[in-house]
Amino acid sequence: MKVALFIPCFIDAFYPEVGIATLELLERFGIDVHYPPDQTCCGQPMANSGAHTDAAGTEKLFVRNFAGYDYIVGPSASCVHHIRKHLFAIEQTDEVKQVSASAYELVEFLHDVVGAREFPWAEFPYRVGLHTSCSALRHLREASASEIAEPAFSKPRRLLQGVKGIEFVMPARPDECCGFGGTFSVTEEAVSVRMGQDKVRDHLSAGAQYIVSGDMSCLMHQQGCAERMKADARFIHIAQVLNGANA
Repeated sequence: MKVALFIPCFIDAFYPEVGIATLELLERFGIDVHYPPDQTCCGQPMANSGAHTDAAGTEKLFVRNFAGYDYIVGPSASCVHHIRKHLFAIEQTDEVKQVSASAYELVEFLHDVVGAREFPWAEFPYRVGLHTSCSALRHLREASASEIAEPAFSKPRRLLQGVKGIEFVMPARPDECCGFGGTFSVTEEAVSVRMGQDKVRDHLSAGAQYIVSGDMSCLMHQQGCAERMKADARFIHIAQVLNGANA
């Protein structure tokens, strides 16, 4: 299968180690990964603010870069959701529809397509609080939501269970938003900060040594809150844990 690696712009700029871990992890499963070198932002920040016309250029470029691949895999649920459901600014050609249908977030790709369950090279002997982002939870349905009467499930937790030494702790409000929400954290700064502080406290109260998530944007927000609170909290992307990070 032809797999393209999509690295969101904020990961490329601030957390390149997450992009590297994603690539190495996919290659551990024998996947031949291609990286379109001209890729940039997918257009989500503009679209989130209702500026769909301003997003058109980046969306067109994204389609040109990623057309023709069987799978487009990226370590960010919100970006993948935008590609899959919100390429509104450009004409809905067959090529655009093919790109949208091929987009997968890393966790769902490993869980649903690769069928990964064991990560024998990985060991993470820490108490972990798992943060499943709003996009991963309610848009991509990577875990059960507390407001829906349904059997409990969690794809990221199922993957992490294949890592030696890991111990899970459960915050009191596991699927509550951390307050990042993209541009929400800018336009509603005070509310966003309080939500982030509450999320960090909830994980620490449960005994978490690390907060793990598939969305580095949420972790970035929570880490900023934790540093200003002077809280003893550590953060790591799920790709790094599954790839064998020593923390």
